[in-house]
Amino acid sequence: MPDQPKWNSQLYDDKHSFVWKLAAGVLELLEPKPGEHILDLGCGTGHLTSKIAEAGAHVFGVDRSPEMIAQAREQYPTLRFEVMDALDLTLEETFDAVFSNATLHWIHEPERVITAIAKLLKPGGRFVAEFGGKGNTNELLKAIHRAWRNLALPGAPPRPWYYPTIPEYSGLLEKHGIEVTYAILFDRPTPLDDGERGLRNWLDMFGAAFSGSLPDPVREQFKEVIERELRPALYNNGHWTMDYRRLRISGKRV
Repeated sequence: MPDQPKWNSQLYDDKHSFVWKLAAGVLELLEPKPGEHILDLGCGTGHLTSKIAEAGAHVFGVDRSPEMIAQAREQYPTLRFEVMDALDLTLEETFDAVFSNATLHWIHEPERVITAIAKLLKPGGRFVAEFGGKGNTNELLKAIHRAWRNLALPGAPPRPWYYPTIPEYSGLLEKHGIEVTYAILFDRPTPLDDGERGLRNWLDMFGAAFSGSLPDPVREQFKEVIERELRPALYNNGHWTMDYRRLRISGKRV
């Protein structure tokens, strides 16, 4: 996974609550049951972990970000949270289900994390996830490349995300003993909060992989050029809409 700066957990909750609020469909696919042991992989600030717990499941939330975990513990002190990288899931226990929302597109070694997930699932255990799929943020990525060229920045922009197709990801799951039972790739245009500032908030939250290493004046220029390039495609009626495309997938450990 590419190096990431510290996550701003307050900005995440204040301006990007859509990350968990739009996860109703994937939670329905999980169907948590009372007494089940469920791992929430990439739990963020714990809102979906709490929803799973409300069903009566014993849920354990893990996230790579200490800032996210600190806020999750503060908001949900009765639930179990730990700082843990998805690429280093060295747990002794096994689970009835592993759940993940908006996390797996950050991982450039998908087979490594799938291998770990398969080991953590009990026989018959479920894997349920939603994350960015093929074509996700396509307009944004094109604008980033244009901005990079316009500012004559060296090399090429980083590639922080992994957006697989259904066959690509399904094949990796099947290879490691997780039989795919459901998969869909769908467009989900997502309005951003805060009107005119919506895209800038998004870039501050999720775009540091592109701009974090740039000098301050160039970083601001970079964001301004991205905003200008994206305005015709993603800005309308006073708000920005991110061009999300999601892969929702589930399977069973055989």
